[in-house]
Amino acid sequence: MELSWKVALNTFAAIGIGVPIVLSFFGVPVLTRLRIIGSMATGAVVTGLWGWSTVRPTDPLGAVTLFGGEFTIFEVFNCGLLAFLSGGAAYFLCYPYGRKIAPLAGPTGLAIWGIRGGDMTSLLRVNHTLADRQALYASLRWEGFFWVLILAASYFGVLAADRLAGRKFEDVRDNNNNDNSLTNKLLSIITAIVLTILITQFSIGMLAQDVRMSDSQIGSVVGQPSVGQIAFAVAFSFGIAAFTAKKFLNVGYVYPAASAGLLTFFTLTFFAAKQDILEHMVRTWPVPFFTRATCAVLPLQMVAFAAVGSICGYWMALKYKGRKHYE
Repeated sequence: MELSWKVALNTFAAIGIGVPIVLSFFGVPVLTRLRIIGSMATGAVVTGLWGWSTVRPTDPLGAVTLFGGEFTIFEVFNCGLLAFLSGGAAYFLCYPYGRKIAPLAGPTGLAIWGIRGGDMTSLLRVNHTLADRQALYASLRWEGFFWVLILAASYFGVLAADRLAGRKFEDVRDNNNNDNSLTNKLLSIITAIVLTILITQFSIGMLAQDVRMSDSQIGSVVGQPSVGQIAFAVAFSFGIAAFTAKKFLNVGYVYPAASAGLLTFFTLTFFAAKQDILEHMVRTWPVPFFTRATCAVLPLQMVAFAAVGSICGYWMALKYKGRKHYE
């Protein structure tokens, strides 16, 4: 699992070819496309590729996870440091628009880890008994918050670079909001978080599907989706949520992205780790089947792809708002 030319070439082919093609459909200017590519490439190199030796699992087919105690305090610190450095480096690479584009660096690096490692099924194969699964889910449901903190380190790297460049911090929302009461702001944020969880739970379930089979007790079960399905479903779903949060609540992408940790917590707590459901799944279904598609997504994958989707959804909302204003 050492860093190889094949992995590096595949990574940069996806960023250097796939991203410009997608952005061209939305009318993104060429220079902006280059900055976006530069930000994502920075995160892919600094965090995703250089940091792989820190997070790679002992099992070559294993998933990147905190479960099992493979991460030391030094390795946790190293993850945060690499994310911080990737955010800062991407800021200067994308200057003078680093404050808006550089936040893509952190989630891109984490996405590389989520793609290179194993999936949820690979974890369950070595933790297949009832007791093992209980311990696994008890750990995984909190893990999403850890990866959110790693993303926060990348975001702080962007803010630190912004301060170093002598520019003023900008809040991720419009400055023309006339309603500045703290209560209304908090209500908008809470509403955005709740809507994000509802939208993404439904949308991921619709998009990230393998084979679906009926079950007399819990309705149906779904097979393990591929990592490509997971990436598209999570990014697209959080993109919709962030677009909605910005357009109707004037809430920035930070809150929908951070909601990925909450989505993982609630999904695993109520649809995977619940005692009667877990006993039924262990007794009745093979390892690669889950009660919900969201239960088949690793916390790392959920957080990384959610952040990318949230940032893109926020941008789309700004673009839509600007076009409507112009019209």
